[in-house]
Amino acid sequence: MTGMTSSARPLLNRRLAEFGTTVFAEMSALALRTGAINLGQGFPDTDGPEEVREAAVRALRDGRGNQYPPGPGVPELRTAVAAHQRRRYGLTVDPDTEVLVTAGATEAIAAALLALVEPGDEVIALEPYYDSYAACIAMAGGTRVPVTLRPREGRFRLDLDELRDAVTDRTRLLLINTPHNPTGTVLTREELAVIAELAVERDLLVVTDEVYEHLVFDGAEHVPLATFPGMRERTVTISSAGKTFSFTGWKVGWVTSTQELVTAVRSAKQYLTYVSAGPFQYAVAEALRLPDAYFDSFRDDLRRKRDLLGDGLRTAGFEVYQPQGTYFITTDITPLGEKDAYAFCRALPERCGVVAIPNSVFYDDPDAGRSQVRFTFCKRDEVLYEAAGRLRRLAG
Repeated sequence: MTGMTSSARPLLNRRLAEFGTTVFAEMSALALRTGAINLGQGFPDTDGPEEVREAAVRALRDGRGNQYPPGPGVPELRTAVAAHQRRRYGLTVDPDTEVLVTAGATEAIAAALLALVEPGDEVIALEPYYDSYAACIAMAGGTRVPVTLRPREGRFRLDLDELRDAVTDRTRLLLINTPHNPTGTVLTREELAVIAELAVERDLLVVTDEVYEHLVFDGAEHVPLATFPGMRERTVTISSAGKTFSFTGWKVGWVTSTQELVTAVRSAKQYLTYVSAGPFQYAVAEALRLPDAYFDSFRDDLRRKRDLLGDGLRTAGFEVYQPQGTYFITTDITPLGEKDAYAFCRALPERCGVVAIPNSVFYDDPDAGRSQVRFTFCKRDEVLYEAAGRLRRLAG
């Protein structure tokens, strides 16, 4: 019969069967249906610098990037990425052989894992983790091994002994995210040094997701893992323009590493999108050359927004874990007399007119994040004030 399948086997590849629709799609649809303020998905509600947007318009008009750009990315952007790594971190990469432009950091992560992981390999990731990590590890046929960041003294912390104990003879790769989404933790230089020593000692590859590299607060510093001894030749460093320049829809990301590792990642990437975002690549090249004053003011503005929303959440009765970086604040709903973050987030739009994300979806063991809820603060001040006012209803 037309439209029927003769096999009892499920249509969806069993590696992806556990994932389904993302929580972001579910909660964003809830926001649309109820008219609630969406503090769930991490995208700004204003565009980034006008000169960067105009650079994209100029590229479009000049016909730069309207046809297929070069597979590794346009030379101007690869040169700008290399210059950024050198200026910011003292990392020297060859723009011709050690930089690869991708369709956002999400594609970079997928391509890196598909290229470097084989069925049966174990991949250690810091939990709670951005949801695409688990799906990409599954698509590569790897086995994910979570190491859980746990709240202690007001923020989430990594247990380095737990990380060390998680490494086995089957471990192929460490997937490190700092500044960390969703907890806002920024790994310290001392913690990164231990991770680097472990990677060298056990001969592990490392993929680092550093998309929030310019959003670190309160004296915390972002230090790329590739800068540590023995790490340059085993680390795939990933970042993107979306979070730094507030153009998340452009989907321009990049990989930097050794020629051998970049070649491996490109081998997978070329069969995912081949190329993307041609004119936007030229604009991001200009964005990366903005003066330090832009990056400083951007960070300071987000820190102020963090404090604005954080104060509102505390007033509403949440326990707030102060983030050192990213767009996000993780809270605990236990002081509100609540226990189930998923049920809480589903009911919140009707109760308060606000949408948030339950952290339990970012854990292999949902009980570990059962009472945690994540809010984003990358919104206009008036939106954050309004959301804080609505959430005060929870305090009675």
